[in-house]
Amino acid sequence: MTDKYTQFVSQGPGRDIARKLGLPQPVVLRRHQPGQPLVSGPVLVQGGGSGADALASTLLSWNLDVRRHAVPKEKLGAIILVLDELGRPEDLEKPVLTAATSLRDLAANARVITVSRAAADAANPDSADPAAAAARQGVDGLLRSLAKELRAGATANGILLSDGAGTTSPSTLGALRFFLSGRSAFVDGQFLTVSSAEGQLPADAEKPLAGKVAVVTGAARGIGAAIARTLYRDGATVVVVDIPAAGDHLAAVANEVHGTALQLDISREDAGQRIIDHAVERHGRLDIVIHNAGITRDKLLANMDQGRWNSVIAVNIAAQLRINEALLASEHFRSSPRIVSVASTSGIAGNRGQTNYAASKGGVMGMVRATAPLIGTHGGSINAVAPGFIETEMTAKIPFATREIARRLNSLQQGGRPGDVAEAIAFLASDAAGGISGEVLRVCGQNLVGA
Repeated sequence: MTDKYTQFVSQGPGRDIARKLGLPQPVVLRRHQPGQPLVSGPVLVQGGGSGADALASTLLSWNLDVRRHAVPKEKLGAIILVLDELGRPEDLEKPVLTAATSLRDLAANARVITVSRAAADAANPDSADPAAAAARQGVDGLLRSLAKELRAGATANGILLSDGAGTTSPSTLGALRFFLSGRSAFVDGQFLTVSSAEGQLPADAEKPLAGKVAVVTGAARGIGAAIARTLYRDGATVVVVDIPAAGDHLAAVANEVHGTALQLDISREDAGQRIIDHAVERHGRLDIVIHNAGITRDKLLANMDQGRWNSVIAVNIAAQLRINEALLASEHFRSSPRIVSVASTSGIAGNRGQTNYAASKGGVMGMVRATAPLIGTHGGSINAVAPGFIETEMTAKIPFATREIARRLNSLQQGGRPGDVAEAIAFLASDAAGGISGEVLRVCGQNLVGA
């Protein structure tokens, strides 16, 4: 669905009218196009210490125009603020206020990225230093507030390093590339934690999934179809899965991505094994599973019936649990396996009339965190993506006034696209994200409501 308002106010007379009337002025976001530069304009890397130096050197090797000191009034494509050596809250002043002087020089659709340490190491709680933890957690509030201040499509996101990761670890660089690029257009005010030095950057940045076999459930239309297309674009062989009733649409998507289709009700007890058998028999292996299939049966809890409740739980979370059990038990899912589940901001902040749906999506996030150490024994990872308001056929049916409010109620003042969700999933499914596991990445434009 097209957001005609954003198109109108982003250029010419529409922009002037919106400015004079004080109306929201969302801009057309910079989204990934094959062959386009990673970032438009110079990249300013600020921060002292060896971590900042090493990161700047790496970015130079990517043929980026890197600055270590700001040039007055030079339009910047990105600011990377390296804060990996914070020891106390007072340490924030110099690097943060120095970076602040360059914020007005950010170009449209620019990126601000912080690289800092996680406030606490869950694996080693005895090592916690209250002053260091305070400074590190302060970066969280700083970054999320800054994201709400940026304009013209610019975003701010953060990378958190656990004790086993550094500024140039593979997944640190993978997350940095994702946040710098147009792939993260609708990701704003979010953090990804790099928990280990696992992972590997692709030989070809345009084909990060080359040689991989990926399964996408609920792929007949909407976000699922967008995921299939994006994985195929990135080099994967794709198996698309959906219910038999969606067979025609599913076949069309399979043909489009030159993959195979599996008509399957994922709530069946044997769904996991059937997925494994199809992938191995048709393509010789299975590397990636994307849990996208989901349903809604909305009703106020006071009016909720057993059928509505149970059907949502069965499809949205119980099916994923059973499929994951089959995957983790299978000898065919052992080579750096990746699982990515689609959650929802409803599972984080709640949504009126969606107690069943929110419970199921909250369950997805709990499952992801608990499964991370299990799949980690195979060198794999599991993560979730939580979309906010995404322009789909479903959201197009929302009444006009409600839809417009939902669109504007985030820092980017617009709805996302199915492709925005797909881009985040494709990154988390890649080996470049191998050191990231148990995370929930919101693709919501930094929705202003809820947790």
